[in-house]
Amino acid sequence: MALERIARTARSSCRRSGGAFGGHKSEKDMSSEGASTRKYCSLPSLERDTRNSNFSYLSSIPKVNHSSFWSRGIRTTPSYQFPSAERIVEESDLECNDPKYPGLEATKPGEKPRVVVLGTGWAACRFLKGLDTKIYDVVCISPRNHMVFTPLLASTCVGTLEFRSVAEPVSRIQSALATNPNSYFYLASCFGIDTNKHEVYCETVSNGGLPNEPYRFKVAYDKLVIAAGSEPLTFGIKGVTENAFFLREVNHAQEIRKKLLLNLMLSDNPGVSEEERKRLLHCVVIGGGPTGVEFSGELSDFIMKDVRERYTHVKDYIKVTLIEANEILSSFDVGLRQYATNHLTKCGVSLMRGVVKEVHAKKIVLNNGTDVPYGLLVWSTGVGPSQFVKSLDLPKSPGGRIGVDGWLRVPAVEDVFALGDCAGFLEETGKPVLPALAQVAEREGKFLVALFNRIGKEAGKAMSAKNIYLGEPFVYQHLGSMASVGGYKALVDLRQSKDAKGITHAGFVSWFIWRSAYLTRVVSWRNRFYVAVNWATTLVFGRDNSRIG
Repeated sequence: MALERIARTARSSCRRSGGAFGGHKSEKDMSSEGASTRKYCSLPSLERDTRNSNFSYLSSIPKVNHSSFWSRGIRTTPSYQFPSAERIVEESDLECNDPKYPGLEATKPGEKPRVVVLGTGWAACRFLKGLDTKIYDVVCISPRNHMVFTPLLASTCVGTLEFRSVAEPVSRIQSALATNPNSYFYLASCFGIDTNKHEVYCETVSNGGLPNEPYRFKVAYDKLVIAAGSEPLTFGIKGVTENAFFLREVNHAQEIRKKLLLNLMLSDNPGVSEEERKRLLHCVVIGGGPTGVEFSGELSDFIMKDVRERYTHVKDYIKVTLIEANEILSSFDVGLRQYATNHLTKCGVSLMRGVVKEVHAKKIVLNNGTDVPYGLLVWSTGVGPSQFVKSLDLPKSPGGRIGVDGWLRVPAVEDVFALGDCAGFLEETGKPVLPALAQVAEREGKFLVALFNRIGKEAGKAMSAKNIYLGEPFVYQHLGSMASVGGYKALVDLRQSKDAKGITHAGFVSWFIWRSAYLTRVVSWRNRFYVAVNWATTLVFGRDNSRIG
């Protein structure tokens, strides 16, 4: 009897604090009740009845046992506390069968439409930067609170630049996230989307700082922009994830730097054999694309200008090997590829052609049976769809990205857009899937934010853009490619496509153009100042070799 009373009390409290779990009321219901649009139930979640679930694209959610919830700027209903006891829920009580998450409910008539952006990469941040916050409220959800200026990330690994020089806080890119009372940034990862209810479901990035782990919440949207990026391709090769370093985030660069400096210092210890010293100081880079080549060039500069001066006991042992299955910089002009090959070889980078079969803790095994010992392994073989993108029950383009039409809309669902590395044109559009480049993502963000700002006043709300004219579709024109190869040398390829004709150049002038172009593309004047000062400091005093952490 006591347990039945507990169950009845829980059900009545559930009804008092907002009705059915996992759902939201219609605009008509909410306006008639005059209820807050940012309320949630603070009861512990109850058993989910999957037979009555209507989550279209939400993967299976484990039970969550939250006793109370709190979120910045969200008004809450009073919380009711119950003794810890087993819940007895009748099958007829369907409104309590889905877990209840705190979060932002759907906007009411008269309120600004809400745009939810998943990600803080190039595409997302270009979109956020230009969004008119007089028309929209904006919510950004990402596991990192900054944008990374990836073209200069390799320079931070060896101390040419400081880490803060390539990281731009998202609140500086879109100030409304910090100042607007109805706009928020949430440090979280999205794990599910319900396109029928116009809701996204998220899990916070936390390390024991919240009373309940994992801490989950939902956000209702009028328009959803998925710019969740991509993940490094490992091709299912055993041992890559466990032993290799990737170079896509600031924390990746920090780990590479610590490992490189640690190996330099360990190799100088007494009693270390010559064979072990050679292994520790062998830096192997897998992948001959722009990232792999630029990192190899930065490493060769670091070795020639700093290691030989400050680590004289082991200077003759340190070595860089770049392994590529085909040709390095395959998208560049053939003359530039040959220049890069000759220059890297001259600077001490050993180029090896091969395919990795398996990665061990201290060596890699190639398909031809060759063992390559290493002390530092950096993996840079391109990117592919993330596990989150793969889990979404949305149309897919060739290659597994989220499929979009010419206006970057996701067909078959309302008010969902995708751009950047996670999106690709569907086959029926007749357009090729664009490469995962920063300039592609930035141009897509620029196009989409112009579209949003143009249609926002009449079609910003959910389900209101079905018959509206969106203008001309997105057209991408390649502006060219650049890559540094170290030693004050770089490559500039201004052709619009691999087979087209155009301006190509290599050498010191190209290096100057490369630096000038990226300095102007850094997001803020603050970071431009940091980058310029770091470059000048490195030129005068050399790179810092302090190992911190």
